Formats: sequence, C-alpha cells, structure tokens
Amino acid sequence: MRAKTIGLIAHPQKKGVAELVTAVAKEFVAAKMSILHEAKTAALVNEKSTLDVSDLAAKCDVLVVLGGDGTILNVADQLGDNIKPVFGINVGSLGFLTCASSTDYREAVRAIVEGRMMLSERTLLDVRLGDGPSMTGLNDAVLSRGEISRLVRLRASVDGEALTEFNADGLIVATPTGSTAYSLSAGGPIMTANSGVFVITPICPHVLTNRSVIVGEDSLIEIEATEREYPIFLTVDGRSPLHVPHGAVVKIRKAAQRLPLGTLPGLPFFSIVRQKLKWSGSNV
Repeated sequence: MRAKTIGLIAHPQKKGVAELVTAVAKEFVAAKMSILHEAKTAALVNEKSTLDVSDLAAKCDVLVVLGGDGTILNVADQLGDNIKPVFGINVGSLGFLTCASSTDYREAVRAIVEGRMMLSERTLLDVRLGDGPSMTGLNDAVLSRGEISRLVRLRASVDGEALTEFNADGLIVATPTGSTAYSLSAGGPIMTANSGVFVITPICPHVLTNRSVIVGEDSLIEIEATEREYPIFLTVDGRSPLHVPHGAVVKIRKAAQRLPLGTLPGLPFFSIVRQKLKWSGSNV
C-alpha cells in the first residue's frame, strides 16, 4: 500500500527512543511524506501535538510504533473505530508483533515509502464481562486467580455447549496473534495469523487431561466464574484487571474489525518464530 501521512507513536520510557523518533521522522521527511506525532511522542522530541492515538489514526494512513509488543497492544486498545495499519519497530526485548529492529529503521521506512509493506490482517477479540462495555484484545483474554496461591473454578462453554469446568490457576483465550504470548507459556500451540481459530488454554490445570482446545473464530466462548471462595480477575491484553464476581459470565467472540499489522516483505511467519524463539536444527 502507498501511504502519504505517517503517525509516529513511541514508548516514552524506552532507552534511546527519542533519538530513534527523530531519525525515523527525518527519513520520512526526506521522502516527502507528512509526519504527525502522538502527544507524548511529540514531547520526547520537542514537537507540539495534542493528538491521542485515536485522533492520530484518524489523520494518518499508517501508524509507525516504536517500542515493544506491549506498546503495540496499547495502541491497538486505543484505536477505537479508527483502525489503521500498524507497523512496529522493535525497541523492546522479544517483539513478536514488531517486524524490524531499531537498527533496521531505514529499511522499514523504505518499505513503507515504496509501498512494499505487507499487511497481515489480525483477528481481534471482543470481550464483555456481564453486561459491561466491550473490550478489544489483540492477544488474549485471561481469567485468573489473584495473589492467593489457590486453584479456581471456571466453567467454559462454546456456542452454548458445555466444554468443562476447569480447576486451574486460570484460563486463557487467545487469538492466533496471542498464541505466541501467554498461551504459549502455558503450553498452548503456535498458530499462524490466518488460522481462523481461537485457542482456549488452561493455566496449570489440576486435571492433567485438561489441555488446549482450538475452536473456530466465529465461536462464542462463555466462561462463568463458579469459584465461591477466592477472587477471579479478567485481564485483556495485560491491561488493568477487572474483578469477576461469582456467577458472572465473560463472553468472548471475534470483533467486527481486524487490525492490519505491517510487516517487511519477504519475512515468512516461521522465520520470525525461529528467530524469536531461538529455534535451531539441521534445516535452519
């Protein structure tokens, strides 16, 4: 795709990020492209802006995010209905969602300027606690216990059909994007971005036969807090937890919109997986 106006968003506490914002902006300006900064990012480089993420997205063709995966998750949460392509330049440690390192920023800029950026359409979660407002997640929705080291009970169903009552530390419902995050740490499978599925993964289940379950992305997943004695909390993409009262139901389904995640051309999914997970072998 060809872009004319670029929005810059940076994690303000990352080391060296101010210099990187300046360098990236300089490259885009040299290519005669318009640059807008999110307000906190502008403050890093002595620019003026009052634009929040949603306002910035409404005015830009592409959002370039300088940070780690957490920065991209925060951006996705703040976009609202102004969904625009997001291209991540990694200033973090792992960076599954970012596809270019901070040292390769010139290559990333060239790919965007020349219209060679590839877009991977990522499924988003629509998560509701009871009759509460909808929350959007790119990675996962997690129901888990609090600080008390005790198992909790969570009754799960898919499209109205009972799955099981999990007796575990918690339960993760992840998108394919989130399959390489917390779900993977809990023993869940890695899924390609275009899998068209969600994965339900228990965290340290008491019953060893409780394993990850993969369901279609058009499914309605309902999780009821059946635990009476101990608190249960809901977290979407690692944001602030919400208390889930006994008997409350969390409904999780596919969101109406998808997030176009920018990638460099010629960067296959499993190449990224091998690099990030440090896999090796005779065929690598």
